[in-house]
Amino acid sequence: MPELPEVEVVRRGLAEHVVGRSVVAVEVRNARSVRRHLAGPVDFVDRLTRRRVDAARRRGKYLWLALDDGSAVLGHLGMSGQLLVQPATAPDETHLRVRLVLDSGVQLRFVDQRMFGGLSMSEDGAALPSEIAHIAPDPFDPAFGDDLFATRIRRRRTGLKRALLDQRLISGVGNIYADEGLWLARLHYARPTETLTRVEVARVLGGVRAVMSSALSQGGTSFDALYVDINGRSGYFDRSLQVYGRDGQPCRRCRTPIRRDPFMNRSSYTCPRCQPRPRRARW
Repeated sequence: MPELPEVEVVRRGLAEHVVGRSVVAVEVRNARSVRRHLAGPVDFVDRLTRRRVDAARRRGKYLWLALDDGSAVLGHLGMSGQLLVQPATAPDETHLRVRLVLDSGVQLRFVDQRMFGGLSMSEDGAALPSEIAHIAPDPFDPAFGDDLFATRIRRRRTGLKRALLDQRLISGVGNIYADEGLWLARLHYARPTETLTRVEVARVLGGVRAVMSSALSQGGTSFDALYVDINGRSGYFDRSLQVYGRDGQPCRRCRTPIRRDPFMNRSSYTCPRCQPRPRRARW
């Protein structure tokens, strides 16, 4: 699933090519892609048509387009969703689900192969849609407080990686960047959060910020053709991954083979030497 860097790459593209434009027509080609808009596809089309896009915003892994009437189009890419800016002459993508025609003549297309993502309208959601108000700020958000995060995570009785994946505590961090950030911080994913010092929490935040900043500079991580920016270009950060997906390969810091463990129906990757397993592990 796309994480903060991949979603931020899309947001920046939308800010460049869509903000300031008006929507002159909307086509919902598959109602499942607007299923979170409970009023239905017809209402979705009516609310969005003739609206001007004033801003492209993000919280964690969610995107929204703020509209001139104070509402917003809220989007989540899910496992395979793409927001593509295309000329009107471009052939329709196989998995095209929603089409927005802009007054510039270009189209904003929501393409989704696996249908886990979707779009919806959020009334009065231009500043922050109420549907995602429970999601915590991400580590780059000015509203994110390092001291508050340290206090909250040290009060938990859970594993460190599980806490990093809790979008109510910190948003935007997924499986890839949790593993990469913890490798930079030299901490194991099963470290009990109540045993962390504030210095260690600062190391974790520093590692997460560093790896996501690097990923942003390279367009995010693209493991297949589904992870692309609004122009369909892949990111290249997968070439810079230190542990994720590298089980059995040597750690680039100490040459110890990387270890893969099952974790929450996914996998966790660590260096056994750089990130020793705690005696009392929490999953």
